[in-house]
Amino acid sequence: MPAISSEIRDEARRLGFDKVGICSAHLPEKAGENLLHWLSRGFHGTMNWMDRTSDKRMNADHVVPGVKSIIVVGMNYYTPFVHKTEDGTGMISRYAWGDDYHEIMLPRLETLLQKIKVLNPQANGKAYVDTGPVMEKVWAQCAGIGWEGKHTNVISLEFGSWLFLGVILLDIGLDYDSPATDHCGTCTLCIEACPTHAIVEPYVLDATRCLSYLTIEHRGDVAAELAAKFDGWLYGCDICQDVCPWNEKFQSATEEQSFSPREQTLAPRFDECLTMTADQFN
Repeated sequence: MPAISSEIRDEARRLGFDKVGICSAHLPEKAGENLLHWLSRGFHGTMNWMDRTSDKRMNADHVVPGVKSIIVVGMNYYTPFVHKTEDGTGMISRYAWGDDYHEIMLPRLETLLQKIKVLNPQANGKAYVDTGPVMEKVWAQCAGIGWEGKHTNVISLEFGSWLFLGVILLDIGLDYDSPATDHCGTCTLCIEACPTHAIVEPYVLDATRCLSYLTIEHRGDVAAELAAKFDGWLYGCDICQDVCPWNEKFQSATEEQSFSPREQTLAPRFDECLTMTADQFN
């Protein structure tokens, strides 16, 4: 469907998405094997939903019956600010400096889905922004958005790895983009820079050692050897992305003002965080 595919891409860009690609819903066999092996090693930690939904993640047809196509969008969230390292302050990952990306992207994806249904009333689909049983990073590579780097983040030649991803699963055929190719080469800077050695081998992340997992998903005590490596990170971690040469080369400021940081997210004070309620922290 050349015409409708072109209109979908144009509408996605009009809605503010910086990248858009389309691929077949046929999951590469290697991707399913990698997921099962990763789960078997316990690298998902307490994120039990990853295991519970593994079948759906490997079979998009179990999410949208008759699925044929997957649209992937990317939104650049990079802002030209740096983490402050003042005494008594901590650091929050760049992705959480501004407004919640789910609330920014999902309504736009839903709008795109409705536009598709106008173009083709027979179309059915579902839109997700990091909340569904979908292997977003695999589909992003299949759709040409970027390749999954050795730190397991998707890297784009236009924006580096500072991209939020969203997907639409559709039961209609479309014109497909060529998959992205890997440009990491022999570089291992992200692996060497990780303070907890969470990147156990190229393209494999042990989430149970990752500062992002430990400061966001994990509940309960943290092993002393890992706690000693936090170095001021309160919520998330950007180290593997900060050292990536592709980010240094291609990162550019986002046009989405909602992702601009607030002063308290650039340099949150430890003493203030300790007295906050959960609602205040959020």
